[in-house]
Amino acid sequence: TRRPTDTSTRSMRVIEWLTSRLRDPWRERIREYLVLMRMDRPVGALLLLWPTLWGLWFAANDFPPVGLLVIFTLGVSVMRAAGCVINDYADHGWLDANVERTRNRPMAAGRVSKKEALLLFGGLLAFAFVLVLFTNALTIKLSFAGAALAAIYPFCKRYTHLAQVVLGAAFGWSIPMAFAAVTGEVPILGWLLFLANVLFSTIYDTEYAMVDRDDDIRVGAKSTAILFGDADRPIIGLLMLTFLFAMLLAGTRAQLVWPYFAALAIAAGLFVWQQWLIRKRERDACFAAFRNNNWVGCTLWIGLLLALAIR
Repeated sequence: TRRPTDTSTRSMRVIEWLTSRLRDPWRERIREYLVLMRMDRPVGALLLLWPTLWGLWFAANDFPPVGLLVIFTLGVSVMRAAGCVINDYADHGWLDANVERTRNRPMAAGRVSKKEALLLFGGLLAFAFVLVLFTNALTIKLSFAGAALAAIYPFCKRYTHLAQVVLGAAFGWSIPMAFAAVTGEVPILGWLLFLANVLFSTIYDTEYAMVDRDDDIRVGAKSTAILFGDADRPIIGLLMLTFLFAMLLAGTRAQLVWPYFAALAIAAGLFVWQQWLIRKRERDACFAAFRNNNWVGCTLWIGLLLALAIR
């Protein structure tokens, strides 16, 4: 097969349909670029989208301005794609090519060159910057830090076991940007949500890293899954409890009502299910636990939306 083993079949069909009317060689090149940007695996974009929506709704204390909602939704997709491109640029030779699950990614398999990847990364960053220009000065300033985090993260796994924490900061940077765009400042609530998302990202990316732990050890990559070792499940459980407590504090600080706290209870139940899934540390089960966090993020956003709507 010429596609990565973790590709979503449904998403791949969409990509094939979108590129079907293009002529060769453009059809093949565009298809490879879309796979490089992980458009064949939309769950990653959703895991970035939900915290961004939390930030927008908390910041507005109501339905956020439609213009900002469009800008941040597009920005999430573009920055996630850019992060995936630079991640594969950093990993394609020393890591991805030596891991069964990733060795058929476009760069690892040699179907996309380094030059193409860097040009694509630059183009995506430029598009994201154009989007942020429609906000305000503080949001524009914050965007530079977000771009730096997105560029730094892929190289962290060579030097530190805490790459998942850096990913959490990169993924969560949309939250202070959302507060800045809506209110012109980043209050304590915004930073509390940011820290909560660092915890959330560390949870799901550690579960993701558990899938490749043996391969990562063999190649020499570092991750929280390797750092935690046999204590991975209890440490993930502690992170889950801390995340839920942080989101509880955010809800009480924003004076939210019962739908939000009901959503927190459902999220706690989903975390229990994830602990059950990873109990034997099997690869497919750990990957299923990782994907389940999409429902955690969605549930909390729906609870927040309903709580603000009926308050």
